[in-house]
Amino acid sequence: MNKLSDVFCALIFVGILVAGGCEAQPAAENIDGLSQPANHGDVGQATASDGNVGIPADGPDTPTGPADGAAADVSPLDAEHAKVAADLIAGGVDYMLAHRDSDGAWSMGDQRQMQPALTGLIAKAILQDPRYDATSPEFREPLDVLLSYQQDDGGIYDPAQGMANYTTAVAVMLLAAADTDDAELTSAMTRGVMYLRGLQIVPGSETPDGDVIGEGDAREGGVSYGSHGRPDLSNVGFWMQAMHDAGVAGDDPAMQRALAFVARTQNRSESNSSAWAAVGSNDGGMVYAPATRDDLDMGESKAGTGPGGRGLRSYGSMTYVGFKSLLYADLPRDDPRVLAAFDWIRQFWRLDSNPNMPYDKSGQGLYYYYHAMAKALRAWGQPTITDGEGVEHNWRHELIDALAERVAADGSWVNPADRWFEGDPNLVTAYAVLALQEAIKP
Repeated sequence: MNKLSDVFCALIFVGILVAGGCEAQPAAENIDGLSQPANHGDVGQATASDGNVGIPADGPDTPTGPADGAAADVSPLDAEHAKVAADLIAGGVDYMLAHRDSDGAWSMGDQRQMQPALTGLIAKAILQDPRYDATSPEFREPLDVLLSYQQDDGGIYDPAQGMANYTTAVAVMLLAAADTDDAELTSAMTRGVMYLRGLQIVPGSETPDGDVIGEGDAREGGVSYGSHGRPDLSNVGFWMQAMHDAGVAGDDPAMQRALAFVARTQNRSESNSSAWAAVGSNDGGMVYAPATRDDLDMGESKAGTGPGGRGLRSYGSMTYVGFKSLLYADLPRDDPRVLAAFDWIRQFWRLDSNPNMPYDKSGQGLYYYYHAMAKALRAWGQPTITDGEGVEHNWRHELIDALAERVAADGSWVNPADRWFEGDPNLVTAYAVLALQEAIKP
């Protein structure tokens, strides 16, 4: 779908003269998020293996969900919210354009920290702004900077900074959203996808410590920041999003291996044989990692341990990442793993914090959560969510309202709970704009 038709569809969708676009994201140590449930829990109740890629005819962000009874979205966005979202998007993009590096890209600090990832996220937000397209200098200048990071191995990253999976995945997502008639961009994306395939941990992969991964290892199918180290759901989520956006089928062997990894992060003992899942809450939510570097039997949650110190605590940002990843791997909507994750989303519905994080950490990773939520719920394709108390929520309206409440006068967003770089206004504004662009899509 080209830029013009994207805008046209958005105009039809909202019924007024506004249009929008879609997504992106960066990290350092780990950039997932943290928060708590609505009336649930004990804390935080403050109130193709051959390398083929090809963009689907309707673009990488076509609502995903296996065809067996997938609910269709039906214009749930009213004119007032559409106008608010359009104004917020324009203000956010204007802010980011006014805060570029001298080379036309974006980074953090004096050492061009996180430049490839941050540039990829923001360039995607600009591309999806109806005022710009793939020929606009506001997009081409940062794109050229991003492509200058492509290495001989096909990855798009800064060797001095690492995070090769994360930054390459963000770059592939951007390239997938750009003009696929451009041979240079298509080649760069194809090489990036091949590089991402090589990062996946498979039997026979060797860890940095020299251990050889065997069949059934908790790390199998996962992806780390770039060197077959400890994999996590945040990295796998970016990896699967990039593969999905680039047109890799959900039944591709690599996507199915990643699916098995995602399932091992779920608090669901019926499908997760991990020791921590056997004693946990069994609530269907997801955690950060199924195993640590030092203990393959004990996973990791940024929300801490489960009730009574048993197992691991599920939380919002990872559950939404896991939920959309299950869908991208073509699981049917009635698969027990999908239904369990969706039930967790219903039970822990909230937008004032990152669901089910301990209260004192509830603001951490909030904007990462918003972005993951928007991607996941649009992939699910259901316009409203009924929470555990039977209350129906228009997720688009509530997301737009939450972001409108938090925007600064200059059009930017920043998270006072500064963890995972969410004290950086360019990064947080990119998350917010991409989430809003997702929300106004049909």
